[in-house]
Amino acid sequence: MSLASKKVIWAALIGNGLIAATKFMAALLSGSSAMLSEGIHSLVDTGNQVLLLYGLKRAQSPPDEDFPFGHGKEIYFWSFVVAILIFAVGAGISLYEGIIHIIHPSRLENPRINYIVLALAVFFEGVAWFFAFREFTRSKGKWGYMEAVRRGKNPSLFVVLFEDSAAILGLIAAFAGIYLSHTTGNPLFDGLASVVIGLILGGTAVWLAYETKGLLIGESANQEVVQGIRILAGSYTQVETVNEVLTLHMGPDFILVNISLDFIDTVPAGQVEDVLEQIRSAIKQRYPEVKRIFAEPRKAVNQISSD
Repeated sequence: MSLASKKVIWAALIGNGLIAATKFMAALLSGSSAMLSEGIHSLVDTGNQVLLLYGLKRAQSPPDEDFPFGHGKEIYFWSFVVAILIFAVGAGISLYEGIIHIIHPSRLENPRINYIVLALAVFFEGVAWFFAFREFTRSKGKWGYMEAVRRGKNPSLFVVLFEDSAAILGLIAAFAGIYLSHTTGNPLFDGLASVVIGLILGGTAVWLAYETKGLLIGESANQEVVQGIRILAGSYTQVETVNEVLTLHMGPDFILVNISLDFIDTVPAGQVEDVLEQIRSAIKQRYPEVKRIFAEPRKAVNQISSD
């Protein structure tokens, strides 16, 4: 992962930590359920950034005897854990707090402090969102935004963007609930805002879990890469047919390739080995994220593998 992407996570970590502290203080002074939910939201986001940074560090661990292909999938696992935490902790507590305040509403005390905290939070969250969005835009290349989320292999990029987007939506809901409770004198709106925040977090968590599930289970490389490998291998005159091109992402920047080839009958066995080496080098040169290649000539006696 690039240094700029790590800076995005660090910026979100610091910002969410400071915002969480101010939100909890405002909730304590005003008794606002929506502000308490927002504080929990920011606290969960802070913990999520820590988990993402830990996942990135673990993903960079070198291969060993137990994990011969490295630990790249650690980032997929911790991104999935982040989604679970958002759903179980963030959404769960926000919904609980909102329902409790709807059943047993309490009058807001000193609500103006909430406006100050919300304004600061919107500013800091907006700055964090801008950096996350800029990095995501840079990394997505020619793809559209939704396509980049669906086809992207580095979940830490869109996890931060999703979290920041959910945070801004939550702040809007909190402001609306506090404002309506303040102006109408009806504390029910504050509880409803907390429920809305919980629903926003729940929806974000489900979406994140769905997008990271495939990567965690074992997702192939994008079709452009698979098709490019097939065309490149088939361009050698000694190759009669390219059968299977199986790929697997072992991490955002680690693709494992297993390719099956039929060679022309007149090609000597020694030349088959030379051609396989040329194909391996050409694939790695064109696609640097391909780290390991296993090639199987079906018409050869022995399976030949390379890395």
